[in-house]
Amino acid sequence: MDQKILSLAADKTADKLQEFLQTLKEDDLTNLLQIHAVKGKHTGALLRAIFKGSPCSEEDGVLRRHKIYTCCIHLVESGDLQKQVASEIMGLLMLEAHRFPGPLLVELANEFIGVIKEGSLISGKSLELLPIILTALATKKENLAYGKGESSGEECKKQLINTLCSGRWDQQYVIQLTSMFKDVPLTAEELELVVEKVLKMFSKLNLQEIPPLVYQLLVLSSKGSRKSVLDGIISFFSELDQQHSEDQSGDELLDLVTVPSGELRHVQGTVILHTVFAIKLDCELGRELVKQLKAGQQGDSSKYLSPFSIALLLSVTRIQRFEEQVFDLLKTLVMKSFKDLQLLQSSKFLQNLVPQRGCVSTTILEVVKNSVHSWDHVTQGLVEFGFILMDSYGSKKIVDGKMTGSSSSLSRTPHQHACRLGASILLETFKIHEMIRQEILEQVLNRVVNRASFPISHFLDLLSDIIMYAPLVLQTCSSKITETFDYLSFLPLQTVQGVLKAVQPLLKVSMSLRDSLILVLRKAMFARHLDARKSAVAGFLLLLKNFKVLGSLASSQCSQSIGLSQVHVDIHSRYNSVANETLCLEIMDSLRRCLGQQADVRLMLYEGFYDVLRRNSQLANSIMQTLLSQLKQFYEPKPDLLPPLKLEACVLTQGSQISLQEPLDYLLCCTQHCLAWYKNRVMPLQQGNEEEEEEGLYQELDDMLESITSRMIKSELEDFELDKSADFSQSTGIGVKNNICAFLLLGVCEVLIEYNFSICNFSKNKFEEVLSLFMCYKKLSDILSEKTGKGKLKVTNKTNDSFLSLKFVSDLLTALFRDSIQSHEESLSVLRSSTEFMRYAVSVALQKVQQLQETGRVSGPDGQNPDKIFQNLCDITRVLLWRYTSIPTSVEESGKKERGKSISLLCLEGLQKILSVVQQFYQSKTQDFLRALDVTDKEGEEGEAEDVSVTQRAAFQIRQFQRSLLNLLSGEDEGFHSKEALLLVAVLTNLSKLLEPSSPQFMQMLSWTSKICKENSREDASFCRSLMNLLFSLHVLCKSPVTLLRDLSQDIHGQLGDVDQDVEVEKTNHFAMVNLRTAAPTVCLLVLNQAEKVLEEVDWLITKLKGQASQEIPPEEASSQVSPPSHPTEKAIIMQLGTLLTCFHELVQTALPSGSCVDTLLKDLCKMYTILTALVRYYLQVCRRSRRIPKNMEKLVKLSGSHLTPLCYSFISYVQNKKSSNLSYPGEKNKEKTTATAMARVLRETKPIPNLIFAIEQYEKFLIHLSKKSKVNLMQHMKVSTSRDFKIRGSILDMLLQEDGEGDSAGGTASEHRGQDTEPAKKKRKN
Repeated sequence: MDQKILSLAADKTADKLQEFLQTLKEDDLTNLLQIHAVKGKHTGALLRAIFKGSPCSEEDGVLRRHKIYTCCIHLVESGDLQKQVASEIMGLLMLEAHRFPGPLLVELANEFIGVIKEGSLISGKSLELLPIILTALATKKENLAYGKGESSGEECKKQLINTLCSGRWDQQYVIQLTSMFKDVPLTAEELELVVEKVLKMFSKLNLQEIPPLVYQLLVLSSKGSRKSVLDGIISFFSELDQQHSEDQSGDELLDLVTVPSGELRHVQGTVILHTVFAIKLDCELGRELVKQLKAGQQGDSSKYLSPFSIALLLSVTRIQRFEEQVFDLLKTLVMKSFKDLQLLQSSKFLQNLVPQRGCVSTTILEVVKNSVHSWDHVTQGLVEFGFILMDSYGSKKIVDGKMTGSSSSLSRTPHQHACRLGASILLETFKIHEMIRQEILEQVLNRVVNRASFPISHFLDLLSDIIMYAPLVLQTCSSKITETFDYLSFLPLQTVQGVLKAVQPLLKVSMSLRDSLILVLRKAMFARHLDARKSAVAGFLLLLKNFKVLGSLASSQCSQSIGLSQVHVDIHSRYNSVANETLCLEIMDSLRRCLGQQADVRLMLYEGFYDVLRRNSQLANSIMQTLLSQLKQFYEPKPDLLPPLKLEACVLTQGSQISLQEPLDYLLCCTQHCLAWYKNRVMPLQQGNEEEEEEGLYQELDDMLESITSRMIKSELEDFELDKSADFSQSTGIGVKNNICAFLLLGVCEVLIEYNFSICNFSKNKFEEVLSLFMCYKKLSDILSEKTGKGKLKVTNKTNDSFLSLKFVSDLLTALFRDSIQSHEESLSVLRSSTEFMRYAVSVALQKVQQLQETGRVSGPDGQNPDKIFQNLCDITRVLLWRYTSIPTSVEESGKKERGKSISLLCLEGLQKILSVVQQFYQSKTQDFLRALDVTDKEGEEGEAEDVSVTQRAAFQIRQFQRSLLNLLSGEDEGFHSKEALLLVAVLTNLSKLLEPSSPQFMQMLSWTSKICKENSREDASFCRSLMNLLFSLHVLCKSPVTLLRDLSQDIHGQLGDVDQDVEVEKTNHFAMVNLRTAAPTVCLLVLNQAEKVLEEVDWLITKLKGQASQEIPPEEASSQVSPPSHPTEKAIIMQLGTLLTCFHELVQTALPSGSCVDTLLKDLCKMYTILTALVRYYLQVCRRSRRIPKNMEKLVKLSGSHLTPLCYSFISYVQNKKSSNLSYPGEKNKEKTTATAMARVLRETKPIPNLIFAIEQYEKFLIHLSKKSKVNLMQHMKVSTSRDFKIRGSILDMLLQEDGEGDSAGGTASEHRGQDTEPAKKKRKN
């Protein structure tokens, strides 16, 4: 039979073939076809023959074709056929499909859909035919019977797709079904339907099946629906990320049920690769991604801030056309996230409305962590982004001193947070990815070298962290570091110190690197530039500190912490202590040559020797010998000769240039500290076999210092030619020289004071010597103050630091104020008898704290050791606190009439500065600091003391200062000490920052501050400002300050009177602190500043609401009658604006003085109307879903129309009249000049007026739009503003100018506005 069919098919005509086929039974053909298909013989030829003999023009032929199609589809699906045979069959079916009539195509499609819905597909091979059938169906123009009616082929196709997408899909054929649709011509609506169905299937598939499905979906997106595709992919993986993070933070048992982390990351990596590849082929997809993420930032950004979406964006940066755009987007996203976080943390009002979201830092660092799973396409973007953040948000100005300030502070600005995030990204990427380490290191070093004029402390910190992490690994990059060493001579000193400190671990493992550095430093020692020489000294000192000689003491007091990796390096070091000794002695030889160079180089050497000795005690003899030989050059050896020091030898005269050659004070200071440390630390540990030579060296130094002390006491200032008759002017050579000698002598006195106090063991004679030295110091200091006057600070700013060490200042203050040991009483009475000396001791403590606040370090030993500094600060604070609370300022000042600040006041100032410093540098140690202040804590109670919280400890201290301020305020106005009151408020402000805002102690502090402001009236503007600032800072942390602002505005209005002089204003007196002297500008500006912050918060909330509204899909049928329940955020915004509006209602009626108050009020009013407009536009946006707006919004609009807008025009008239009256009567002399100046000032001060009028009109314009949309007449309470369209007529203007009719014109304008606003003014009038 098959042969006959084939032979008949060979004829030119198909008539005989048709006749033969009609004679066959129904199943004969299908059985024959099945046998041939299974055997794989002549299947294609047989099918062609059957199709040839079954023309679609005849009904029998159509039916036969249908049966053959059905049979073939079952055969292909069965999986019994060879692949080649199945492909041949499908090819023939596809070719013949377009010949089918429409009804048959519909029937075939329905059969397919039925099979898919039932899930009876076996291989899915037959699905290749469905797109051909649907495509053929779409081309049929005639009406086809489908369902209950008739429709065109296109409509049938649409209904079939709809039926297919609404049915169940077997998960193993989802990918094939998705792939199938790319060959079907789809309308936008059909495509959206398909995409929605495929996205729903994501959650039902195994994770490993997602990447190929995403690929097919991305291919499909080239037809359209890019937004839905991207949104679906990002949403799905963002939810998976969130679930995964929650599972990790939850019970570990959940790990058995959830997706393994590695599998999820690999799948995400593959999906990202597919997406990036799709974007390369279809730029529209990339633009849609960027657009979508930009829009997503405004609303709920949690979906767009997931690790997956960040990783996707970073991968897209590898496409050049999107690189800059995406990095800018990521920068904006990071900065916005940090700014939002800062705004939320500073406002309880916002915290109650907006839930805390995850931090962007955590998310991005999660991406770094995930990139270990072969995310090479993300790594490069991470590195670039890390550097972009560090370059963009690093410090913009160079701050003198160390870089510990910003890095150790926990309260960073958004810029500092962003910079720190960049550094963390780079460090974590460096740790994870070996391949990219060299590139990161090179880029960091390039920035260190090339940006010498910019602050690069953040790059130096990163370099230090990188090297500390893996010093052994970085030996491979030693060539790049050696190259960096070559530039050290040309870099600023601070940069050189940072680089050398960072590379220190490498020097211990690489001999070649160390040798290269020594070579560079030796060359720099004799370089032309002074900075290069100082860099050389800094480098050599660092080497001496870190290459220990055998027998040196353990570095328990080491100022630089050493990480585990560095300890590891020390143990396995190939250098022994003998080699270190040779190296150190060579370096000491090099350093001795510095003693013949400039004073700055010598000074640096003297400052560094103490740290070297402490870290490398075996170098003591070499160092002490060097110091002794240098000191002998300026020491008068004969014991009877006065003075004991040759100060003139320290000054270098070259022609008319006079400069310091030897910083003798620093030399003596270094000698004293080194000697004291050696005697205290090394000598007690040495055995009796110490050489006599060494004993002689230290004895000689002791004798020398004793001799200098005794002869300094005997010497008069005349012996140094520095008495009152000496010339100290800076214009003469003698004066400059005398100034230099005077400051050297002051330094020497301080060094000797510390030396004698430290060796005295509470000897009365020694204390008398200390006092004598101080009298010498004071006498010379007084002469300098008298001679140089106010210019002293300018001239001596560099050398004005005290030479007393912080530890000594701590010990001295403790002895003076807190030592109650009976045996010390008599000797200490010598020092205590001198108020000047005690004031000097407290002043030096203040100076040290100030230096720490400005530079992050203090001069003297251990000045860069944070732990030692902190301990000393605690001791000093304890003494100052006791002294201030025991002897109040009022008691001290009533008994003595001396110049300068009282000791108690100095103590209070010191306390205020120390509290600031602790919060700046030691925030993590606040608990320890407060515990140290609590003198009631005994060792036995230590366990109990641990339970006391920071809030409780801070509250205890706050109560002491509250009592002091109350005592101060209870006195008469004449005896009010403004400076002390300001300091007390500053101390209370600092302490209140330590209170937990939710604690009862915080509420007590707020109510106490509020009570003080309400009950005390002082005419001191500075005190009022600081107290009000404290009140506001406390208030915003527990609730919104709008009611407070309203009360203050009423007080200001009552004190200053109304803009209309005929109106009598009733004084409300909510806050006694608001009086005629403080109401304006002090309180008024504070209120306006706070109102501006509230407006910023409201603006932020409205922007957030707008973003959320744009993301929500409006329902198709929204009821126009039912008003939706008001969003809590909307309600809060309207309440805030309503209360703020009443505040402005008071202020615009207040007769404010010209100047800053008026300017700020006009700007804030402009901002108020801008935000009201933003709120109206938000309601225009949401009116698409509901025609109604909330009732409280209607009330707010009514309030603005009746209580604010008319009064704004009155206030503008008041301001213009006031300016005009100021211009009306200038004096006769310089009349033109005075008028011109006044006119310029008026123009400048009235500049905000047009902006305000424009803002009001914009508000009214959008209100009209909203009225139309919502069908609510919102304009019924608004007076439509007068039109200000006008044309300047030149002739009339000339005539008016000639007649000088400016006064009449101004009066007319004022009366016009007042006429508009008559009604509100009447409401305000009182009898």
